Amino acid sequence: MSEAAKSTIDQSEVDRFSAMAAEWWSPTGKFKPLHKFNPVRLTYIRDKAAENFGLDPKNPKPLEGLRVLDIGCGGGLLSEPVARMGATVVGADPSEKNIGIASTHAKASGVSVDYRAVTAEQLAEAGETFDIVLNMEVVEHVADVEFFMTTCAKMVRPGGMMFVATINRTMKAAALAIFAAENILRWLPRGTHQYEKLVRPEELEKPMTENGLEIIDRTGVFFNPLSNQWNLSKDMDVNYMLLAKRPR
Repeated sequence: MSEAAKSTIDQSEVDRFSAMAAEWWSPTGKFKPLHKFNPVRLTYIRDKAAENFGLDPKNPKPLEGLRVLDIGCGGGLLSEPVARMGATVVGADPSEKNIGIASTHAKASGVSVDYRAVTAEQLAEAGETFDIVLNMEVVEHVADVEFFMTTCAKMVRPGGMMFVATINRTMKAAALAIFAAENILRWLPRGTHQYEKLVRPEELEKPMTENGLEIIDRTGVFFNPLSNQWNLSKDMDVNYMLLAKRPR
């Protein structure tokens, strides 16, 4: 299939998240796990970006001057706080409903985010480039992981970075991130994740490195029920994050 005919969109996934769109900003709703996940991933993004671009992570607007793409932004749970850090943010999602919710919330919050109901390939074809591409909790919902990663990599500017967060395809992840999260803890609606769509780190690293990016960090992320929060970890068997950079 030619690249022009390819699509990263899995329509069933778009429909699933569109149906839940109204709950994006409820910290006790269907997206509660993402609300809890936000502090650890935002701190990681801020600190790694500041280190890469020579910025001060303690500055009230530590990402000022950077252009950021939040691909698969959903209701904007990541886009808004990143914009508050001073970045110029484009939030992209194929779901018109998600973009509607995100735009309404940003306007009410007084936060400037350029929300667009578009796909990664549409942005890439338009020649869009960014200092940072945030590819967070998205790859397990796309139709063609390799094409999606290749498309996202093309939008990373020289000296720029791509952050990726997802769930590993392991039996441990099947037990904890799917069965326990959906059936025991009831953190997520049943069917949110399918085991066969989970992605191993090497399956992400291959298209990134083939498209000129260098993997500069790998970290696991785990939920501590005692402290009721997410923390970075050396264990990448369940949730993990990858960080890649395009050399100047």
